Amino acid sequence: MANSKSAKKRIRVSEKRTAINKNRKSQLKTAVKRFEEAVEAGNVEAAKEKLNTAKKIIDKTAAKGTIHKNNAARKKSKLDKLFNDLTA
Repeated sequence: MANSKSAKKRIRVSEKRTAINKNRKSQLKTAVKRFEEAVEAGNVEAAKEKLNTAKKIIDKTAAKGTIHKNNAARKKSKLDKLFNDLTA
């Protein structure tokens, strides 16, 4: 258990940041899942729209430091490949 005032504050801040990061990751996963569902359905227009949304959320999440920029690049590349396979 934390004894000092600063240690107690660090615990509060850590819990707050954990909740924020968890929310961001959840949004990211949802966006990717919606894109993948559109790809499975074969709907090119919906997939394109969902792809742009997912990429935007991935970039925001990486910019905030929740995920690493290389992780974001890898996710975006994977989504692009799925979309290109759909349109080809």
